[in-house]
Amino acid sequence: MLSMSNLSPSPGTPMAASPLTRACLEIDEYAAGLGWDQPARLFALVDTAKLKRQEPRLAGQLGLDQDDAGKSSFTPIEQDELPAGTPLDKFLGTIAWPDAVVGCALTVERLMLPPSAEASVPEGLSDKQLAKWVAGHPERQEVRLTVAVLRDGSRESAVRLREKDSSTEVLTGGGLVPGLAEALAATFS
Repeated sequence: MLSMSNLSPSPGTPMAASPLTRACLEIDEYAAGLGWDQPARLFALVDTAKLKRQEPRLAGQLGLDQDDAGKSSFTPIEQDELPAGTPLDKFLGTIAWPDAVVGCALTVERLMLPPSAEASVPEGLSDKQLAKWVAGHPERQEVRLTVAVLRDGSRESAVRLREKDSSTEVLTGGGLVPGLAEALAATFS
């Protein structure tokens, strides 16, 4: 873990949300602050209370408040940049996390089509041809997907549309991006 980011809760993060939902939304807000057209970003999730006890100097560098040590929360720590040109699924297959990492998260931008457009997808396209076809489709939507998983199998996702780029318009749910959640969960097996 060479690169770390201090991600503080955004004003739009619901306080009643689960710790994993809060971490997912904090990462989404961090990514939103960087703007669009960004590379994928990978984060380790560590238990904040343990981090404060075991690494007080690091916790101080990250600006973690010492007064909330009893709270159940996760601290996202941004990892090194993903290697350019490597397919995401192949890269995720190379990851192994140390025991101190209780979860991980990934934020990535993609083009999506509404369900109404799925019936018009031509058959027999390669992945590259399909990506080109989707990119040229008039109903495509640019989205930022943030997916977080824990070792215990818990999952959360945040989806932000580029055309509705506001923290109040972010969709959340554990089953929104199941394929990516599965790929992230596999990094713990």
